[in-house]
Amino acid sequence: MKVILDKETIRRTIRRISYEIIEKNKSLDDIVILGIKTRGVNLAKRIIENVEAIEGIKLPYGDLDVSGYRDDVEVDKSKIILPNVNVVSKTVVLVDDVLYTGRTIRAAMDAVMDIGRASKIQLAVLVDRGHRELPITANYIGKNIPTSSNEEIKVHFEETDGEEQVTLTSI
Repeated sequence: MKVILDKETIRRTIRRISYEIIEKNKSLDDIVILGIKTRGVNLAKRIIENVEAIEGIKLPYGDLDVSGYRDDVEVDKSKIILPNVNVVSKTVVLVDDVLYTGRTIRAAMDAVMDIGRASKIQLAVLVDRGHRELPITANYIGKNIPTSSNEEIKVHFEETDGEEQVTLTSI
């Protein structure tokens, strides 16, 4: 196991992503942040805290569970719970910890469309490890970490894991 990002590097990286979101979007009034469960939620909340500290604006937020939208599992669609947040004519920033095949993000975009018609959907990720199966690219990337298919990236946040680091492990 190799530590790719330590606690301080993660903090600085999330701060940079927050600044990039502010700079890329002319007005923060039309931004909605959706954190993809599980660790995308932690990342999204930190981005929201940073934006509030920098700009004094608290962005609308929701947790997004995309398990019911996955294309690799059969789920009872009637049990899907979507966040109660207005996305109509808004720029939705999806937030996830690791971008890999793109399938989770595709599922998240389907979920957003079920909530309402956003004007734009952007993507912020802490780590992009490559190996896309779908043509999906992040707008905001903390770190590109090229990997092989027999390696795994794990993001650990204090809130969920009791430690703060990103690791690369051979499977």
